[in-house]
Amino acid sequence: MTSKIKIILKSGKEQSLKRFHPWVFSGAIKVIGGSPAEGDLVDVYSNKDEFLGTGHYAGGSIAVRILSFEPVHDIRRVLMDRIMAAFEYRKKIGLVDNVDTNTFRLVNAEGDGMPGLVIDYYNGTVVIQFHSVGMSREKEIITEGLVNALGKRLVTIIDRSESTLPGKFAPEIKAENLIQGRGSRYEVIENGNRFIVDLKEGQKTGFYIDQRENRKLLGTLSSGRSVLNLFGYTGGFSIYAIKGGAKMVHTVDSSAPAVDIAIQNVQLNFGEKISHKAFCEDVSAFLQNTRDTYDLIVSDPPAFAKHQRALDNALLGYKRLNARIFEIIRPGGIVFTFSCSQVVSRDNFRKSVFAAAANANRKVKIIFQLTQPPDHPVSIYHPEGEYLKGLVLYVE
Repeated sequence: MTSKIKIILKSGKEQSLKRFHPWVFSGAIKVIGGSPAEGDLVDVYSNKDEFLGTGHYAGGSIAVRILSFEPVHDIRRVLMDRIMAAFEYRKKIGLVDNVDTNTFRLVNAEGDGMPGLVIDYYNGTVVIQFHSVGMSREKEIITEGLVNALGKRLVTIIDRSESTLPGKFAPEIKAENLIQGRGSRYEVIENGNRFIVDLKEGQKTGFYIDQRENRKLLGTLSSGRSVLNLFGYTGGFSIYAIKGGAKMVHTVDSSAPAVDIAIQNVQLNFGEKISHKAFCEDVSAFLQNTRDTYDLIVSDPPAFAKHQRALDNALLGYKRLNARIFEIIRPGGIVFTFSCSQVVSRDNFRKSVFAAAANANRKVKIIFQLTQPPDHPVSIYHPEGEYLKGLVLYVE
């Protein structure tokens, strides 16, 4: 390996890396000993010339994402070992070769020691999203690591980084098949439920795998209830509600292709004679215009804030959304409400929901506090990895 460019931090800025936090912010850098390109491997040192870590360089506010806090002499070996370790962890938690669930997250970025890399497994097809140029430059090694770890379980690899790589690099990517070929839409199983997923055009990598356990919980609370699934996408929560014995389910999403798949998913699992209706409509408009009230409402919106500057507006958005939900939920109703914005802390989200309940003048109890499932692990040194926050509320 060619010698890596040396980055020296300002005095005192080494403490977070000594606590194994994997990000180096641009404001912490004192000297860059050269001109690294986006995605180059660099070595990071303290102002006292102590080695701190090796990572990928980037031009944004997060200037380096640390891959190893030990010197890296062979990046191929590091990544191959990390992918195998991630696979073995999923085996230990019972997600590999599970007949009831054949889709799961295989690599969860910092949670698996691979910042900038997300990999989801869909019944033989692996979908990769590179969130950093550095990781995208390791594509061949990552492909080799997946083939090595998954063996005969692997049929296709798809690169879905067109929406996740930094702007000027993203146009190069368009749902590229890295190995072999397979159709865009096909069927997966989650907790025994069947879902059609679109792995080339769908949101994220095709399905919101991170809500698997929360959907299961909702199913246990749906019996005899009328259910409203807001931002319902392809009907994940709706399927669990119907299976759990809901008397009526409404699914609302602004995406016509998603609503079409939601209808197909209901038919796939339950046939035609089910009390389910899907609305292709903006959620805010639906909530303002609906005359219906519900016994259970789930709200799983897209990220309201992708960066710190948008935080205040995001919290206001959550407050308005949940206030309207509290207005239309029946007494004794249950609300599942979520935020998937990484910059929105658990405490801030809870405060915005508290304000919404107060504005709607409803008495509200927290009965569950939710997060992402174990195949989306959070490094204890990187709490920002806990992006999914959820509350299950009983409304008097």
